[in-house]
Amino acid sequence: MAAAGVGTVTGTVSYGVAYERHHIGVTDVALPVSGLAPPLDGLRIGFLTDIHHSAMVPADDVRRAVDLIGAARPDLIVLGGDYVTWGDREYVGPVAELLSPLTAPYGVFAILGNHDDDRDMPAALMAKHIQVLKDARTRLEIRGEGLELAGIRFWTRKATDIARVVGRARDTVLLLAHDPRRLDEAAGLDVPAMLSGHTHGGQVVLPGVGAIARRRFPVLAGLASRENTWMFVSRGVGTVYVPIRINCPPEVAIVTLKRKSEI
Repeated sequence: MAAAGVGTVTGTVSYGVAYERHHIGVTDVALPVSGLAPPLDGLRIGFLTDIHHSAMVPADDVRRAVDLIGAARPDLIVLGGDYVTWGDREYVGPVAELLSPLTAPYGVFAILGNHDDDRDMPAALMAKHIQVLKDARTRLEIRGEGLELAGIRFWTRKATDIARVVGRARDTVLLLAHDPRRLDEAAGLDVPAMLSGHTHGGQVVLPGVGAIARRRFPVLAGLASRENTWMFVSRGVGTVYVPIRINCPPEVAIVTLKRKSEI
């Protein structure tokens, strides 16, 4: 029995290292948005986050993620941060190049994660015509209606600082925040919708135990809500610390905005 147990563990780890962490899938999810204008109902957003391009996350994985988003042909694309690991400059230029084929009718937008530096990474992305929102907001005109994308840095945590980014918006605000723990602040500011990553979905999710990080976040992956605010958290593409995923496959997401009255 002991030998069988060891074999099971060894097989699971081997699978997580050799296969699961590279097996990127597409997740389709409907995100409820309070007050969404009817013409924006059904707007499709390609969401790709936590790439962590490094020696552990090869270029082929990034290409696969980019191809999956491109094949889905979303209306706009959002990149959720952590393009490299620990700000490794060796991969800053290459990951921006790998992301450069991304295109969408209403643009490609990015925020920064805790592994991204504040100068080289955004500069590399902007050189590839990807708009980086660093504590900034931009208004898109889509189907005759406005949608405001508000992007905050990982280290922007105080409600007063986030309020400066989302305040006085004329139209529906979609908050892009790498860390899902900003859900509380978003709810307090009555932001209707939010996209996040950071958690990797737990990366290693053990049967009967779950993920070690599960208590630190409002949700590790999928949908969550607080008051009038709904959030989607993606498991992301890459890995960090150890090159393994168990019961937590990598993903890109197609997030469809839906009026709450339509769900």
